[in-house]
Amino acid sequence: MDATQTTDVVIVGGGVIGSALAYFLRKADVEVTVLERAEIASEASSAAAGLLSPLGALTAANPFTDLVMASRALLLDLLPELEEVSGERTEYHRRGSLRTASGAQQVVILQRQHAFWESLGWQVSWLTGAEARQREPLLASTIEAVVYAPQEGSMLPAGVTRAYAGAARRLGARFIEQANVVGLERIGTRVSGARLATGEIIGCASLVIAAGAWSASLGQGLGLTIPVRPTRGQILALAQLAEPLRHILFGEDVYLVPKPDGTIFVGATVEQVGFNKQLTAAGIAWLLTSAFKLVPTLADAAIVRMWAGLRPGSPDERPLLGHAPGWENVILATGHGGMGFETSAITGQAIAELLVTGQVPALIRPFRPERFTDPGL
Repeated sequence: MDATQTTDVVIVGGGVIGSALAYFLRKADVEVTVLERAEIASEASSAAAGLLSPLGALTAANPFTDLVMASRALLLDLLPELEEVSGERTEYHRRGSLRTASGAQQVVILQRQHAFWESLGWQVSWLTGAEARQREPLLASTIEAVVYAPQEGSMLPAGVTRAYAGAARRLGARFIEQANVVGLERIGTRVSGARLATGEIIGCASLVIAAGAWSASLGQGLGLTIPVRPTRGQILALAQLAEPLRHILFGEDVYLVPKPDGTIFVGATVEQVGFNKQLTAAGIAWLLTSAFKLVPTLADAAIVRMWAGLRPGSPDERPLLGHAPGWENVILATGHGGMGFETSAITGQAIAELLVTGQVPALIRPFRPERFTDPGL
C-alpha cells in the first residue's frame, strides 16, 4: 500500500462522536484525521433535538446509567472550553424539565422513577398537576403528576458537534469532508489505511468506525458484522405563542423543547424504515397530536419546519465501544441511538484512553462489541 498520507488514527465519521473523539485525541497529542462522507454535523448530529436531559434513560442502577451520568458531568464542564477554543456557540440552556403522567398507571411508574432519580443525587421535585400548572401554565388539565428536574437542559445539536470539531482543528486535527471511504486497506488482521473514492489512501496505525447509522457498511469490507441499523426520527419545530412554553416537557410518547430562537422542537418518531429519511403524513400527525395532549394551545402554533434524521440503533439499544472482533487495530464507537449527544463526551474520552494506553476503561467494558458474538460476556 502506498498511502498518500499517514496519521496515527483515522476516524471514519464526523458527527458528534467522531468529532468528540478527535478533540480528546488531540488533547493527548495523538495525530488524527477525520473522514466525513458529507459535511461535519450533516446527518444525525444536525437532526437531533439536542437534549441534555438524560433522566428518561436512567431507569435502573446499571452500566448505562453510570455511562450517561459520567458523560453529562464531563460535557457540562467541557462546554465553556469548547466554545472558547472553537468560537462556536453551543446554545446550552438549562430550562429545567417537567416529566408528566396522566392516569393511575403512569403516576405509579413516575413515582418509581422519581425515587430512583433521587437515589442518584438528582435534584427532582414531585408536583401535583395543579402545582405543575402553576409552574407551567400551558400544561394540559389532564396531567395529574409531574417530576420537575431543574438541572435538565438542551443544546444546539449542530453547534455542539461543530464546537468539538472546531476545537479539535485548533489543536491540530485534520478533517476531510466529502470523503467517501470506498475500502479499507489491510495487512493480516490489521487495517493499514482507508481508501477514498478519489483514489487517495490515508494510512493509519489505528482506525475508528464512528459512522453512526452507516457503520455497518464499513464493517462489510472487513468481513465484520456491526449490528447497527438506522432508526428514522421525524421531528418538527413550532413557533412559540404569545404565552411561551417555559420548560422542556416529556409526555408518554413525545417531548417538547423550547429553543432560544423562539421555536419549540417536537419529537420524535422511532421508525425502522432503513435509510429512508422521507417525512410522512402519519409521522407528523402523530407528533402534533401527541404535542396537543401536553399543551393544547399549540394547536394554534405555526409550523416553522419539519425534518428527519437517522439514529444509529443497536439490538440492545446500547452503544458499541471498543475493539472490533477479530481486528487488532479497529475500534468501534457507534450505536448510540438517541443518546449520542448525551454520551459524546465520555465516549470520546474513553476511546481516546483506549487508543493511547491499549487498555479498555472500566466504564465502557460492558459495551464491548463482542457481547453480540460471545454470549459469555
